[in-house]
Amino acid sequence: MQTIAFLGLGTMGSPMAVNLCKAGFTVYGWNRSAGKAEPLLAAGGRSAASVPDAVRDADVVITMLPDAPQVEEIAYGPDGVLAHARRGSLLIDMSTIAPHSSITLARVAAEHGIRVLDAPVAGGEAGAVDGILSIMVGGDTGDVEEARPVFEALGRTVTHCGTHGLGQTVKAANQLVLAINMQACAEAVVFLEKAGVDIEAALDVLSGGLAGSNVLTRKKPNFLRRDYTPSFTMGLHHKDMGIVVDTARAVGVALPLGGIAAQLVASAVARGEAGLDHSALLRGVELLSGYDRG
Repeated sequence: MQTIAFLGLGTMGSPMAVNLCKAGFTVYGWNRSAGKAEPLLAAGGRSAASVPDAVRDADVVITMLPDAPQVEEIAYGPDGVLAHARRGSLLIDMSTIAPHSSITLARVAAEHGIRVLDAPVAGGEAGAVDGILSIMVGGDTGDVEEARPVFEALGRTVTHCGTHGLGQTVKAANQLVLAINMQACAEAVVFLEKAGVDIEAALDVLSGGLAGSNVLTRKKPNFLRRDYTPSFTMGLHHKDMGIVVDTARAVGVALPLGGIAAQLVASAVARGEAGLDHSALLRGVELLSGYDRG
């Protein structure tokens, strides 16, 4: 498994492809829009002019795309992966899409003699750059073990969650917890500031106790500075919360806090904040509280 086609060189995909190069794989990168291959080329990778060119000789094809429609277009189209990849190759979809879409992809790909793993990731842009992503994998055990060297070049935690679609199900749970935690942190910030507490000292105290979390640690600078430069956009989290809500309905699970969190994320997107970091949930709390830090 030495030759990899990496399709989708965006915020996450570009550093992931670079890390695969650094691990010794031959990587052919492709992106829908031009001008995204420079970091990969600088790392010793190669740029492909089209999806067929990228996948034709690849042992592994990795897709890292925004949502299911893009994955399906790249996979199923006449110039797509299934039409041009070698029989017996392994397609690893590391996008975050609905579990049922991953299950369908695995079934259709099998008809073309192509194996599939769904392997969404958590850790954001920083985790992608540092190669410390958490990777949640769904698919056959043998395929997961065969792909392990690839995963270990990208992440610190690689977990086989079960059959096709279950990697995406675990990722949906991750996004559920993340949204609720982010909203709780945002509420705490406004609560503390409006009460006149030294916010930086207060967040340090919270971080050292049971209320501490990766969200609070990683997003503390965003909260303190009101810096919403995106490492993960509100728009993408909105998409992910749609997956959470739809999947919960399909399996018959009530998500009282999750439903509220999904609505608050949707509200931020409706206010035109889709391009901001998801820590901008803080703006919604400020708005509801009539609070302007000035």
